[in-house]
Amino acid sequence: MKRIIAVNSNCYHGYSIEDAIDGIAAAGFHYIELTATKGWTEHVFPTMPLERLWQVKEKLNKAGLMPFAMSGHCNLMDTARISDFVSNIRLAAFFGCDYIVSSVGEAHLEDKAIASNEEVARHIRALVPYLEEYRQTLVLETHGDHSTGRILKEIVALVDSPRVKINYDTANVIFYGDVAPQDDLSCCIEEVAYMHLKDKAGSTREWNFPALGEGNIDFPKVFQKLEAAGNDCPFSVEIEFTQAGPESLAQINAAVETSAKYLIEHGFEL
Repeated sequence: MKRIIAVNSNCYHGYSIEDAIDGIAAAGFHYIELTATKGWTEHVFPTMPLERLWQVKEKLNKAGLMPFAMSGHCNLMDTARISDFVSNIRLAAFFGCDYIVSSVGEAHLEDKAIASNEEVARHIRALVPYLEEYRQTLVLETHGDHSTGRILKEIVALVDSPRVKINYDTANVIFYGDVAPQDDLSCCIEEVAYMHLKDKAGSTREWNFPALGEGNIDFPKVFQKLEAAGNDCPFSVEIEFTQAGPESLAQINAAVETSAKYLIEHGFEL
C-alpha cells in the first residue's frame, strides 16, 4: 500500500534543523515532520525571522524533503496557549503542511478535577475554524491522560469535524496507557489519520524508544491491521532514545538509517 513515510525532526532534538534535514535525506526519506514545540524542539517557530524560515524552506527544497506535517504541540486545554497553537497552524500553512500534530495537554480544570471528554472536545472544536481557514488537519496524539485510541476516538467523535482525527503513537500507548498497539488500534482505526511509528524497548514506563525493529513492538501486526482496514495514513518515524538522549549526531543518523532499512525490508517504499 502506497503511503507517505516521513521522519519527525524531533529525532534530532538538541541538534539543528539543518542536521535533521541532512540526516533524514541521506537515509533516503522524502518527507519530514517539522517540529515547532515551544521550549523543547524549536526547529522552526512562529517567532523566527521570516528570512530564517525561508532559509529552512529552501534547504528542504534542495534536499528533496517535503514538509507535509508539523509537530506543534501545545496544551490545548490551556486557553492562554491557544494563540500559540493558532500561530503554529499558520506556520504549518507557510511550509505547505497538511497536518498539524498535538497532544491534548493537561486536561484539568481550575479546581484540578480532570476535564470530561465533552469539555476537551469543546476546547478543540474552537480550533476548527482556524483549521478550515488554513486547510490543516489536526491529529491528536495518543499521550498522557489521552493515551489510548479508545479515549481519543470518543473525543474525535464529540468534536465531529473531518479536520480533527487521531495521530496514533505506537509507543505512547504502551508507555502512558499500558496497552499493546496491535490490540488498541482496532477500536479506533477508522479515525486514525496519522501514525507516529515509534518502537519501545525495556519495561512499560521506561523511557526507551530506539530505532524501528530494535524494540519490542510487533509492527508487522500493526501493518496488517492497517492494510486490512484499507488505512493508508501517513507514517512519521520518531526515535527518542533513552532518558540520557543520543550520544551523538552520528548515533541519530544511524538510527534513522536503521529505521529506513526496517521499513524497506517490510515492503514499504520511502
